[in-house]
Amino acid sequence: MQKLAENTKKLFNIQLTETQIDALIIFERELIEWNKKISLTAIRDAEGIRTKHFLDSFSCALAWGDEAPKTLIDIGVGAGFPGIPLKIIYPEMKLTLVESVAKKAKFCQMMVEILALKDVTVVTTRAEKIGQDPEHRESYDWAIARAVANLPVLSEYLLPLVKVGGKMLAQKGERGRAETQDAENALQILGGELQQIIPVTLPSVVEERYLILVDKISATPSQYPRREGIPAKRAL
Repeated sequence: MQKLAENTKKLFNIQLTETQIDALIIFERELIEWNKKISLTAIRDAEGIRTKHFLDSFSCALAWGDEAPKTLIDIGVGAGFPGIPLKIIYPEMKLTLVESVAKKAKFCQMMVEILALKDVTVVTTRAEKIGQDPEHRESYDWAIARAVANLPVLSEYLLPLVKVGGKMLAQKGERGRAETQDAENALQILGGELQQIIPVTLPSVVEERYLILVDKISATPSQYPRREGIPAKRAL
């Protein structure tokens, strides 16, 4: 964990506290144990978890710098990434984790309880459904997702949840730049505007990684997101 702390400081200028490191150790241990029983993530070794889950989650800080989100919703959070590591380093942030697979949502809820994380809500539902829920629609400073869908589809999942003036953040792999071109029409329809594409470099990871940062400049029309399954079948 010392190496993780050093890399977190070097790459993202975040100084992990002993309490935060202890929380990450517990998270890592539980993830490895649960992965033996049910498939939560393809990354199962400690080194891979620290680099491709923890550091990759922390890389979101490159998008907001010193202005961490006050409210954040993480769509398709899986086993808790990037939302739970971000909550560990930003304890004041109000966080909503959304996951449609019940066993993964259950794991996230368990981790929230074990780590005694405050102001975290875990919701077992689809992105299309929560995007039409008045309790959540256009109510977050930031909406974020990692490896959930291509950018035109992901925009329809995320932008309806963001306040006007807020941000959408997509963690993307090597097709990140190309996907921004594919998403131009979707962003325009949904009230978004591409702000920045931020390259991310992680130790010993050769694959290209990007943060796609989108401003929410106008309200999303009420018909979006469309009903479950439609965004993926007929991307904007």
